[in-house]
Amino acid sequence: MKNKNILWLYLFMLVSILDILFTANGQTDQRVFTKPLIIPFLLGYFFFSTSFFRGQLLRKTIIAALIFSWLGDTLLMFPKMFLYGLGAFLMAHICYIIGFKVAQKQPFRVGKVDFIRLFFLNFPIYLFAAFVYFFIRNGLGEMKIPVVAYLIVIVMMATTARERFKNTNEISFWQVMIGAAFFLVSDGILAVNMFSNTFQEAGVLVMGTYVIAQFLIVRGILAHIVELKAG
Repeated sequence: MKNKNILWLYLFMLVSILDILFTANGQTDQRVFTKPLIIPFLLGYFFFSTSFFRGQLLRKTIIAALIFSWLGDTLLMFPKMFLYGLGAFLMAHICYIIGFKVAQKQPFRVGKVDFIRLFFLNFPIYLFAAFVYFFIRNGLGEMKIPVVAYLIVIVMMATTARERFKNTNEISFWQVMIGAAFFLVSDGILAVNMFSNTFQEAGVLVMGTYVIAQFLIVRGILAHIVELKAG
């Protein structure tokens, strides 16, 4: 079973590399066959690796996040469907927020919140989001409200990932946190390229950081689930 699960991961890596190569060479037509396969292979890896965890909210939310990510990937291949693709990824991040919240030792514990300390802990995330918005604000036009809404949700996703510090094992925390950071970078590059300054390397950078982000998040959540099973 383990070998079969790893096969899904190898297929994910292979199709991701091919898609990045096609992106680098401007082979848009070939990407029709590679980009829609990236997330399904990663989903297959996660789905079968967590078969012992069926019925659990954490598993359901991560599967939902990956399905919405696949939908977003597919829709964003068509320029006229950008808004729908953005909406699909917004839903993916909401699912990740729920998943990251559940993937903690005491997810529903209510305690005293030090808002000043929390602000400074999350400040690098806020600063990056503000930096991206500063660059794209003049080019948003009628897309301003949906893009700002998306930006708020992805910031929430990243801050929820940071919230897991010392609330899960170190491997799980760092993989999810770094994955969330890569997601921020990927979407930031995409936004700057679309609404501000177009540059040739954007496509490769967006897909490269995106693939790493999804991989690390899935691996990090798996590390948390495995610890739950062992405990």
